[in-house]
Amino acid sequence: MKQHDAIQIFEDKKVRTLWDETSEKWYISIIDVIEVLTESTVPKRYWSDLKKKLAKEGSQSYENIVQLKMKSSDGKFYKTDVADTEQLFRLIQSIPSPKAEPFKLWLAKIASERLDEMQDPELTIDRALEQYLQLGYSENWINQRLKSIEIRKELTDEWKSKGVSEGLQFATLTDIITKTWADKTTKEYKILKGLKKENLRDNMTNTELILNMLAEASTKDISQALNPKDFEESRKVAQQGGNVAKVARTELEAQTGKKVVTSLNAKSSLELKNQKKPKI
Repeated sequence: MKQHDAIQIFEDKKVRTLWDETSEKWYISIIDVIEVLTESTVPKRYWSDLKKKLAKEGSQSYENIVQLKMKSSDGKFYKTDVADTEQLFRLIQSIPSPKAEPFKLWLAKIASERLDEMQDPELTIDRALEQYLQLGYSENWINQRLKSIEIRKELTDEWKSKGVSEGLQFATLTDIITKTWADKTTKEYKILKGLKKENLRDNMTNTELILNMLAEASTKDISQALNPKDFEESRKVAQQGGNVAKVARTELEAQTGKKVVTSLNAKSSLELKNQKKPKI
């Protein structure tokens, strides 16, 4: 089945989802839902205890739970328990939470919105724009971020056409690109910005986003020109693409006397912006 992963936002909390085009269903990370509803610091343990309870009761809520690979906070993909919206509605009944009803309404909304987006793909962009605005990002940054998503999609499509596998191989090539242009692996970059579960690109400055886009767009263009035959050749192309952005970064730093790759992240940037606003 063909799947598309996405991060949905419920009350500023991120929920990992996968859309299955064949069945036209959302599959949602149960761990993420439990964390949202219970605010538990150990949602995995909560889910483990709930599974035992449901199995003991013979509840149908636990039937047909499957595992799918989803991106974890370390950037890698691991199998995790997921449920479709119908299964989640039943599971939520077993989780005492004041957020249960609002979450059900939200769940029904994203299911409906996805079907709408299949008819009108522009709605996907509009809703991403709305979510970023709600989180407090500037319109200028959002325009860059949406463009970066488009460029990333073009690159991953190119990788797929060259036989590169999603998951580990995608992550490896991405690391090579990032390490080459920014002198840091994705993990090192996130550590610099003080990130854990947060998305690295969502916490880049405008300039960082632009250079990352240049690196990925260059990698795609070079790949199309050189037509790498296997993963090892794609590794070399990734380094070449990253080097294009590295040259630009080095020149910019020489001209401005300022580092491009910094610890500034979206949260601290937004806090600084709010502090500068005049108090009424």
